[in-house]
Amino acid sequence: MTTKLRPQIADYCHLEPLPDPPKKIDMQQDPRIYDFRRILHLHLSHRDDVLIAGGGYLRQRAGDESERFVPDCVVAFGVNPSGIVSRNGYVIDEVGKPPDLVLEVASRSTRRRDYTVKRDGYAGYGVGEYWRFDHAPGRSRVPLAGDILVGGQYEPLPIHTDPDGLIWGYSPLLDLEICWDAGNVQLRDHYTKEFLLKPEQERRMRESEIIRAEDAEARAEDAEARADAERQARLAVEERIRQLEAEIQQQQDI
Repeated sequence: MTTKLRPQIADYCHLEPLPDPPKKIDMQQDPRIYDFRRILHLHLSHRDDVLIAGGGYLRQRAGDESERFVPDCVVAFGVNPSGIVSRNGYVIDEVGKPPDLVLEVASRSTRRRDYTVKRDGYAGYGVGEYWRFDHAPGRSRVPLAGDILVGGQYEPLPIHTDPDGLIWGYSPLLDLEICWDAGNVQLRDHYTKEFLLKPEQERRMRESEIIRAEDAEARAEDAEARADAERQARLAVEERIRQLEAEIQQQQDI
């Protein structure tokens, strides 16, 4: 689906990219965030107006160096994703709207900040949903937490635990269940309860479908070849019978 972008966010690729945020020892990208992004990219691949990215600054204004938020994942609908990526960050004043969802994966140095400073900051920006993964929760932490913006402040979203230990919460924005499965990130259809495929799973499924189609085609070709051979054999028998009948008729005429 192609969405017509508002003029103010149609294109700003000509702007100077924002600087790369400083790297910290324990802030390397967690593989779980890659899984989240890739699954969501595949799920929304039919749209060209969705940004799913992370690792760059999120700022209200481009020149405000005091804004130091660097979300692990930003999701925004109705935007020009290539322009934001080329900008190397998300500037709300330029895009014309805040991100719809932000997700953070806790680390030793960011855990407290994720639950306090960032939570207040993202609410102030107007980010609709704020989710956290914490792969090593402490006594006062949980593996998965989500908030939804109501009246300018965040309210916790319900988090559920299935009998098999799967922890999940429903994201109204995505209309999906965000799941924490024994340390792995999953996305689940809220209505069918089927997990969304990861790109490699989708690729294997497509490859299997191609193999099955080729096998079916080969079997059909084999069946057609056998049927043709049987038809030719039958015609040969019928021709031989006609020849014999002709020979018998000739002998009777003598």
